[in-house]
Amino acid sequence: MTKLSVNINKVATLRNARGGSIPDVCRVALDCELFGAEGITVHPRPDERHIRYQDVRDLKPLLTTEFNIEGYPSASFIELVKEVKPAQVTLVPDPPGAITSNAGWDTVEHFDFLKSVIAGFQSEGIRVSVFVGTDLLHIEYAAKAGADRVELYTEPYASQYGSDKEAAVAPFVAAGEKALALGLGLNAGHDLNLDNLAYLIRRIPGIDEVSIGHALIADALYFGLEKTIQLYKDQLK
Repeated sequence: MTKLSVNINKVATLRNARGGSIPDVCRVALDCELFGAEGITVHPRPDERHIRYQDVRDLKPLLTTEFNIEGYPSASFIELVKEVKPAQVTLVPDPPGAITSNAGWDTVEHFDFLKSVIAGFQSEGIRVSVFVGTDLLHIEYAAKAGADRVELYTEPYASQYGSDKEAAVAPFVAAGEKALALGLGLNAGHDLNLDNLAYLIRRIPGIDEVSIGHALIADALYFGLEKTIQLYKDQLK
């Protein structure tokens, strides 16, 4: 079954809006694990507007499921990831001021950079996933650069799902098949929710992991965190 990794950035956003330590990011992460999540994802940005670098350090010794750190591989990010040594790092081409991730890598243009970064993380025993769109050439070059997995940027699928779900999923099916044919592991994330998740999983059964944050934390306001995680896991069966 596809694994659920809960992105807890929005929990940190709420904490930072007021200051102090409420809600407790570490406590929420541990509760997510307790309620059935198979992983925790964080995306520390340079301005630390949600997850802080210290949060990443604090979480590592507490978590018992897979820890995934995603972000742009700046010098400070690389240093943090090599210090913490999560199970997985996901490389995202975010400029520093981006509100949220909004594109995958052009792995052709950035091939040499990515190849070097990937090798550096793998030398520390960290699995590397590269955030990509559905361009098949970009997936091919992610494999050539040495990536262990790719994560499909699913916002275009989510945006079109309501009007034509078959057209929305078609390029992602092709991208998933390409990744698997190249021997890559396959993750997916961005704007996945309780409405569109199950269809994606049915059409691309080779997805190893989905990373979901904004929608899941928003749903938890209505259903509670434990019930919400079970609802998402039900979509992955």
